Amino acid sequence: MTRLADNRRFYDALWSASYVVSPRRFNTWPLTSTLAASAPARLEIGPGLHPRLPIAGTHFVDISRPALVRLKARGGFTTLGEITTLPFADRTFDLVCAFDIIEHVEDDRQVFRELGRVAREEATLIFSVPLHPARWSAFDALVGHVRRYGPDDLLAMLKEHSFVLERSAGFGMQPRSGWLLDFAVWGLTQRRDQAMRWYNRLFLPLGLILQRRLVWAPGLIDVANLDELLLVCRRGDRPSLQLTAA
Repeated sequence: MTRLADNRRFYDALWSASYVVSPRRFNTWPLTSTLAASAPARLEIGPGLHPRLPIAGTHFVDISRPALVRLKARGGFTTLGEITTLPFADRTFDLVCAFDIIEHVEDDRQVFRELGRVAREEATLIFSVPLHPARWSAFDALVGHVRRYGPDDLLAMLKEHSFVLERSAGFGMQPRSGWLLDFAVWGLTQRRDQAMRWYNRLFLPLGLILQRRLVWAPGLIDVANLDELLLVCRRGDRPSLQLTAA
């Protein structure tokens, strides 16, 4: 409960000082817009004010009320809630997304149980996670991460919960520079109001401009030099692709 409360305080403050970024501005838009076109029942978990699915007509679950208020004003169906106890019936959605969320939750097995429960057979699941436990940093702790994933552990988790990995790509807008990460940690701990203004006015717009096109590979991409991974999975019990974890 303390970790959830800490996460809520952090993101309530962040989103209260921020603005909705259109899903079209993210490098995920070619993927998400195409899949959303054939998925009338859509769910995005923990979007904050950076939704990746089309806002109108999509269900959003988030722990931050300030974020949900703004998404609702743009036509989203919003619910205050957590990924471990999704307030939906079994087999509700054709498309489920969770960007930068799963690494915040202690019980990730419960997360995948819930994702599998609300996803229809053959539904698509898109999610991202940070990689390589050895690369844990103060920034991970600051933003509320509880883990980074090893590729073998991630593949085992998907198999355990009947998700078939179809393709993956390198992902993320986190600075790669160590000194930039240290500066972000210092700013958000010592000068939070000023740091959030800088984030909204400079770093976020710059990050959007500098985004690279997603480069997809079937199954698991070579993750040796990646900090974060984006995965597209299918709900079902079909035989999986032959995967090689780096």
